[in-house]
Amino acid sequence: MIEMVHYSDIGLSNQVDMMHQALEGKYAIPGYNMNNMEQMQAILTACVKSQSPLILQVSKGAREYANETILRYMAQGGVEYANEMADELGLNPIPISLNLDHGSSFELCKSCIDSGFSAVMIDRSQDSIEENIKITARVVEYAHQFDVSVEGELGVLAGIEDDVVAEKTTYTRPEDVERFVDGTGVDCLAIAIGTSHGAYKFKLAPGESPPPLRFDILEAVQEKLPGFPIVLHGSSSIPPKFVDMINKFGGDMEGAVGVPEEQLRKAAGMNVCKINIDSDGRLAVTATIRRVMAEKPSLFDPRKYLGPAREALAEEYIRKNKEVLGSAGKV
Repeated sequence: MIEMVHYSDIGLSNQVDMMHQALEGKYAIPGYNMNNMEQMQAILTACVKSQSPLILQVSKGAREYANETILRYMAQGGVEYANEMADELGLNPIPISLNLDHGSSFELCKSCIDSGFSAVMIDRSQDSIEENIKITARVVEYAHQFDVSVEGELGVLAGIEDDVVAEKTTYTRPEDVERFVDGTGVDCLAIAIGTSHGAYKFKLAPGESPPPLRFDILEAVQEKLPGFPIVLHGSSSIPPKFVDMINKFGGDMEGAVGVPEEQLRKAAGMNVCKINIDSDGRLAVTATIRRVMAEKPSLFDPRKYLGPAREALAEEYIRKNKEVLGSAGKV
């Protein structure tokens, strides 16, 4: 067990401050998930080069995969890596928050706070609203002692991603949001307006377009909570170029479809100041590895296929920051 460390001691930034700047600037901060070193390097490179603030996210499963001690030092090394890169390129250092994505319990959130996370999400959205408020408020009480931000969730997203599984979406009820925010003291709120987890977000007939997000719900929430930070989960767009590349080189991802990017850009101009993207990163990495190994079947040095995957991911996230989230050039 590692000693308790405050996020400021490892160079991380306060997430609430970042979010309110995003609200004022009408853009969304990327919430990019990582599972390994190469993903972290790509995410940091993309955000430094595009001069975007960053919320680096770790799920419960990713934390178990990486090991909490290793992860704590990866975060510290990542901040130093980003600062050195910015200095070498003559760019501004970027604010970085480390956030627990879909924390399932008070104990997990506390462990992350104690190990240097600057933000945690407690997701009890499948409980009754009373139980959700009770557990979320307990996390907030502990987190705010250390100036750590807390994200709660109302509504349930369909799909599968790591340990998060739900068969169908339960849209957020705007009439519940004031009660929840007042009863918990959360710093931001994740809502369900039609996004979903994973790479198979919608079941579409041939030629059919994905259904539009429920902007009526977002507008109603915005009216109930003016100037309050809103978060969208499950917002990968599932770029066809990566799906096609995976299928071309031996994969099987027929029917994978995501959220149209123009809808995410619209949301980023409203109260949505954090948009979570994970599956797009997985696709970029997997597609590139499949291509490189198919084209060069004699390769066995992981650096020879993880390196190109890292470059492809950085390139994709630079594009996201510039064209979708509007976060580029905001530091």
